[in-house]
Amino acid sequence: MKLSTMRRHVREGTKNIVRNSWMTVASVGAVTTTLVLVGIFLALMFNLNQLAENIENEAQMKVYVERTAEDQDIQALEKQINEISEISEMEFSSKEEELEGLISDMGESGDQWELFEQFNPLNDAFNIKTYEPEQLAGVASQIEQMDNVEEVNYMKDVVDRLIAFNDIARWIGIIFIGALLLTAIFLISNTIKMTIIARQTEIGIMKLVGAKNSFIRWPFFVEGALMGVLGSIIPIAVVAGGYFYLYNQFANKIPIPFFELLPANPFIWQISGILLGIGVVIGIWGSVMSVRKFLRV
Repeated sequence: MKLSTMRRHVREGTKNIVRNSWMTVASVGAVTTTLVLVGIFLALMFNLNQLAENIENEAQMKVYVERTAEDQDIQALEKQINEISEISEMEFSSKEEELEGLISDMGESGDQWELFEQFNPLNDAFNIKTYEPEQLAGVASQIEQMDNVEEVNYMKDVVDRLIAFNDIARWIGIIFIGALLLTAIFLISNTIKMTIIARQTEIGIMKLVGAKNSFIRWPFFVEGALMGVLGSIIPIAVVAGGYFYLYNQFANKIPIPFFELLPANPFIWQISGILLGIGVVIGIWGSVMSVRKFLRV
């Protein structure tokens, strides 16, 4: 496409926005409202995904050794466990280390457990991680069959519940976002239809003198894209500014284990690009839906 032709399309698309100012304001307002909500949902969904990923990465298994096991029994058990190929990390924790960890985790009330230092009721244990969280169940079932193993605990239930919740939240978000996008597309489509109806005679003449459909379409595509861009400016400012504020205020103060807000940089730039892209796409899509019918001459 020639540069002069492209300039003509941009000029005509811009004129269409000005000519239908009230409808343009309505469409841009719909896009703005839609993208603000979409941006909030996307920020929430991405951070929930990060939480699920953090828990999966930290998921580990604790194997408690029977208290009657001798040192050679523990060494034999360690050798057996090491032969399981799915295990990525394994660390032995003596019952003394387990008690120290418990006292530390209990804070002020942990002093009560110091009474057990002389007679420690805890077990020696192995802390184990697998390459993939999904491998925990299979590894646990193998270890449970070994001698001198009293109990195997791991976070499978917590991980499964979180992933299930995350999946439900993701689908709810997708359905809600889809409904909002369709509403915005509908309004943009109606705005461009008003423009086409006002210029229907002109379009008919252009068709009769041999103008190609693509030549007629382009100004309306530009119009839709510009409405999408205009409608994305405020959402980008609101979502990016709001997330940057929340990140600076709460990034290191959230008392939820494994939960960390995604770093503001580059997340703000990524979500801004997504919102701008969505705005342009729904604008052009609305144009495509409107123009197609009127070019059948």
